[in-house]
Amino acid sequence: MSDRLEKLKHSDPILYEICQRELKRQRKGLELIASESFVPAEVLELQGSVLTNKTAEGYPGKRYHAGCAVMDDMERLGVERAKALFGAEHANIQPLGGSSANQAVYFSVLQPGDTILGMKLDQGGHLTHGYSMNFSGKTYTFFDYGLDPVTETIDYESVERLAQLHKPKMIVAGASAYPRLIDYERLGSIAKSAGAYLFVDIAHIAGLIAGGVIPSPVPHADFVTSTTTKTLAGARGGFILCREKYAKVVDSAVFPGIQGSMHMHTMAAKAFTFGYAMTDAFKAYAKQVVENAAALGEALEERGFRLVSGGTDNHLLLVDLRTKKLTGKHFEQVLESVGITVNKNMIPQDPEKPMVTSGVRVGVTAMTIKGMGTSEMREIAELMTRVADHHENPEILNEVSKAVVTLAERFPLYEGFLD
Repeated sequence: MSDRLEKLKHSDPILYEICQRELKRQRKGLELIASESFVPAEVLELQGSVLTNKTAEGYPGKRYHAGCAVMDDMERLGVERAKALFGAEHANIQPLGGSSANQAVYFSVLQPGDTILGMKLDQGGHLTHGYSMNFSGKTYTFFDYGLDPVTETIDYESVERLAQLHKPKMIVAGASAYPRLIDYERLGSIAKSAGAYLFVDIAHIAGLIAGGVIPSPVPHADFVTSTTTKTLAGARGGFILCREKYAKVVDSAVFPGIQGSMHMHTMAAKAFTFGYAMTDAFKAYAKQVVENAAALGEALEERGFRLVSGGTDNHLLLVDLRTKKLTGKHFEQVLESVGITVNKNMIPQDPEKPMVTSGVRVGVTAMTIKGMGTSEMREIAELMTRVADHHENPEILNEVSKAVVTLAERFPLYEGFLD
């Protein structure tokens, strides 16, 4: 990989230097943002391959451009792998991202103004699940469901009441900051009784589902969407799974509904991602992710942090910082100054503003990919605690910064690349 950017080094040294700085940051820091991962070298190669040169619109065997026979083989391969990986009847791998995949699902069976029941953004949901400033909230009539204030887990009884009250055409499940398992079977039953479609967004947890370490919504949902990043740890893009009876409307919603030419190089990287996710190595990684998240959570609790819902069942933790008398914004900034990246995040019933927050979201995917285990999670918890308890002490922060580099460099990343 050492010569991959050799031409860029000479043709555009400014961009080359930016790539060098970012690689250095990734190598020497502790990446704990829950939505981030490190992709295999094959994904880097495919997304920089000759496949980027081909323009295509439509679907295999029904393209609007000539010269697509090879690309047809590639897309069919990706589709079949996605279906096999998740046990789905139909798959569309053309969406450019998770948000566009979600948009296509809405467009496939709903009309503007239709009623949807989605999870509150400040309690773990996603922008595309009905936020007022997002296309979803502007196009459809959303009602929110949330968490039980005591358990801080999804209040299924409330979901059922709201579904019977509002009779939505669709119920949206899935989250961007929810550390617990979701009862898809129960949500499917609620949707059926209300005459609604069940749509599940698994963008964050797709890799854990593929790895067989947490339950899948596919048997219970009409539609499932995801990105191929995050825990799936692959190409940047989205995909849709659905029942065969919705295949035609979903495909039409993607093209020509919301997209034109797709990104062939990214679709090839998705195909690799689906294939790799079926290996024993990937299954071992998924198992380690869950173990690492649990270990990090336990270690943080032992050091005085409070975890929303009391723990985690997946790859992420939602940490309430009020026990440390810190805001999410400040803790994020101080952690970043020592080489640890997390993101500020709202907690249930958060008294702070969205750009300040009382919590942070912490994920273990990227560090697990590098090879870290439960003992390293305890080291990370100790470093985070030192930052929280001494956030105004430059001397201790400097010591932590050095320790971060030492820990990170024990687990090399992309050896030989840009060296």
